[in-house]
Amino acid sequence: MNEFITLCGDNCRECPRHNAHTEEELRSVAELWYRIGWRTAIVSCEEIACTGCSSHKECTYQLVRCVKEHGVERCSECAAFPCQRIHELLDRSHGYQQRCLEVCTPGEYATLERAFFRKERNLFPGGTAQFPAFPQNH
Repeated sequence: MNEFITLCGDNCRECPRHNAHTEEELRSVAELWYRIGWRTAIVSCEEIACTGCSSHKECTYQLVRCVKEHGVERCSECAAFPCQRIHELLDRSHGYQQRCLEVCTPGEYATLERAFFRKERNLFPGGTAQFPAFPQNH
């Protein structure tokens, strides 16, 4: 599978924001992000356009800074993994997932599920005691 997994376990290749390029697509994403509650208003196309994760941006979960502080490239390379920060992001993601189930169409939800709600599988591909291995075909 052609995936690009972020530090927090999101799959950019499936993300509607990452894949939006036209004004119509960007407006649609801005409206969806507002409906979900990820934005407090429908923002401009320029603001919603994905510029990717990078070391100069502030990560919602503070992971970019954290991997720098720990001298690793990926969270899973850190001796503290999975740390409290990872557990908190998973809890937060589960809350977002419930909100999306409430306000999204089935098609929107399916897209968001592939992009954002497979974090455990993406962060723990071999599984752990707390996060058993996930089937790779889902």
